[in-house]
Amino acid sequence: MRITVKLFATLRSGRFYTETREFSPGITIGEVIKELGIPEKEVTLIFVNGRHADTHDTLTDGDTIGFFPPVGGG
Repeated sequence: MRITVKLFATLRSGRFYTETREFSPGITIGEVIKELGIPEKEVTLIFVNGRHADTHDTLTDGDTIGFFPPVGGG
């Protein structure tokens, strides 16, 4: 199944901005993070099709997933 993956802010460093990739049916968000080689602790906010999601959620064909790192400010 085809999933579009978007990385934001520091998660883009040395990786990509947006890619559409093939994944096995029934894959979870956590499994996608592992396949991308991103340490799970670096991902603190996840959106699937514009809605907040969790690492245990299962993806379906055509989904768009966005990963955000921790956000800080002062």
